[in-house]
Amino acid sequence: MSDDLEYMTRALEEAHKAAEAGEAPIGAVLVGADGAMLAAAGNAPIATHDPTGHAEIRVLRAAAEKVGNYRLTGTTLFVTLEPCAMCAGAISIARVSRLVIAAKDQKGGAVFHGPRYFEQPTCHWRPDVVEGPLAEESSKLLRLFFKARRR
Repeated sequence: MSDDLEYMTRALEEAHKAAEAGEAPIGAVLVGADGAMLAAAGNAPIATHDPTGHAEIRVLRAAAEKVGNYRLTGTTLFVTLEPCAMCAGAISIARVSRLVIAAKDQKGGAVFHGPRYFEQPTCHWRPDVVEGPLAEESSKLLRLFFKARRR
């Protein structure tokens, strides 16, 4: 199993946990330059009463606390869904070196869609962005979750 697949699998596990808690099923994992996992989280804006409680933000906060620095250079962030504009901004500010995305989000994404945050001239730090593994599994989880909620 490649490292990307291993860590995206872990992010998908976090997405499943979020879904079980009634949150949008999105997960994230941040890995250090040494390959060690620094943090993992799922979406939790409902449980935390925090509009910024997205999986990416929660992982960046936990990792920054762990390493004692908001700058997370040399890290790789694995996310099950294309980040929104808020999360893309936080990824840039944290100076994440590599971003691996499973599923694209035409409606709310800000990396491949919408504002294409990292392509803006005002963006000062751009991670290497990779379309990662488990896109279909991540998309399916999201579809099933929201289909069930519409019933």
